[in-house]
Amino acid sequence: MKQYQFVTTWFLEDTTAEAVFDALLHTEQWPGWWHGVTQVGELVPGDETGLGNVRRYTFRSLLPYSLTFDMRSTAIERPSILEGAAFGDLVGTGKWTLTPRDGGVDVRYDWNVGTTKEWMNVLAPITGPVFEWNHDIIMRWGEEGLRSTLGLPRLERHDAQRTTRRRVALAAWIAVAAFATLRSWRRRPSRS
Repeated sequence: MKQYQFVTTWFLEDTTAEAVFDALLHTEQWPGWWHGVTQVGELVPGDETGLGNVRRYTFRSLLPYSLTFDMRSTAIERPSILEGAAFGDLVGTGKWTLTPRDGGVDVRYDWNVGTTKEWMNVLAPITGPVFEWNHDIIMRWGEEGLRSTLGLPRLERHDAQRTTRRRVALAAWIAVAAFATLRSWRRRPSRS
């Protein structure tokens, strides 16, 4: 299993930790504002705070595949900590940390996971940077959606960043498509 450690940080101005906490806590609403989150469904209810609940998440980005994993809530400390354990296509832990600062909130997400899909592990030496880029895109979409949900100004992105993202996405798509094609050829019965 290939292990990844991602740290994402955002600064959300003119809002409170409580508002950000509530938006992140109610993951069943994420598909409505977080592009790339295609489904969230509750499998096991937690206690009155949500602790112990298990939800199934499906994410899809610019690359031609989806990831589905379950997340068990392991820590909820209003309004600063949300933490969970993931299992499924990804196995590991995720932790949101919210810290008030200068009339806004510093948001940090630590995502320490391993991939369980065989093709991802086989390709990891080559495509690891593409998977990391993919994670960054999903998190950027999350920040944009959260800003919109909270009524905050949209971030400006540079055209050079967009062009680079498109080139990397195309290269990643080609790599994944080539792997899928090779894999299907290897599974064909031989004609003897």
